[in-house]
Amino acid sequence: MLRWIIRSGGQTGVDRAALEVAIGRGIPYVGWCPRGGLAEDCPKPPGIRAQFPNLVETPSADPRQRTAWNVRDSHVTVILVDEQGWRRSRGTRFTRTVAELVYVRPWRVVTLDNLDAPSQIVSWLEQLRLDRREGSLVVNFAGPRESQAPGIQSQARRFIEAVFAELLEG
Repeated sequence: MLRWIIRSGGQTGVDRAALEVAIGRGIPYVGWCPRGGLAEDCPKPPGIRAQFPNLVETPSADPRQRTAWNVRDSHVTVILVDEQGWRRSRGTRFTRTVAELVYVRPWRVVTLDNLDAPSQIVSWLEQLRLDRREGSLVVNFAGPRESQAPGIQSQARRFIEAVFAELLEG
């Protein structure tokens, strides 16, 4: 039987929403975070690791290492954005570049106001799950931080919750 694992870097916004859903649903979570556990709302060590102890610090405090390693260590990456997300977040664009060109991992970009998006992602993840059959499927969630896209954390939490409600209960 295949099990789901959520991977995220712990930054506010999409990352944090993924971790909240994982804990709320009892889904294992893992992830890399910058050295010191740095996040925009946790600027001093242990940072975000105080809330999410399964996160592991990268050697560098540069968030690009966190981003790259989370893509590298996942089977797939789901990038969640609002309508302005691409313009405001260099980190989100970097995630896509790393998934597409560096580690060549399956990835999808979802605009959160697309009402069909949860079912489309569920179908895609179900197909990937059928291809694996056993073990685990590590899904990396990424996107803008809350300060770059106000409200995205709650939007992303609802989206990820809807996806896993269907995957786990459907």
